[in-house]
Amino acid sequence: QVQLVESGGGLVQPGGSLRLSCAASGFTLDNYAIGWFRQAPGKEREGVSCISSSDGSTTYADSVKGRFTISRGNAKNTVYLQMTSLKPEDTAVYYCAIAPTYYYCSAYGRQRPVDFGSWGQGTQVTVSS
Repeated sequence: QVQLVESGGGLVQPGGSLRLSCAASGFTLDNYAIGWFRQAPGKEREGVSCISSSDGSTTYADSVKGRFTISRGNAKNTVYLQMTSLKPEDTAVYYCAIAPTYYYCSAYGRQRPVDFGSWGQGTQVTVSS
């Protein structure tokens, strides 16, 4: 069974850090591009970061550039999103999803949810004092 499971969310103060994990079962994550998305209440789901399968290149939304880092775990079939200098506007449910091997993250200004599949259930991130 193909499944993605996100974890690592929680409540953190502004300026704090969290590391989200996206663990895969039933398939090998290295064979896919991975996208992290988030959805705040009343807003559309938006692309946050992406890592390509072909060369490991990464992209970030302008709002998180310099603060978030996406990476693949070593032999653990997991992708991480390290989030630092968190702001209240980062509050959202965070999701990971996959795109086909040929999907090259840098070819797109921002990842579109419609291009990704096998969504996880999401993990809540709340940034508040």
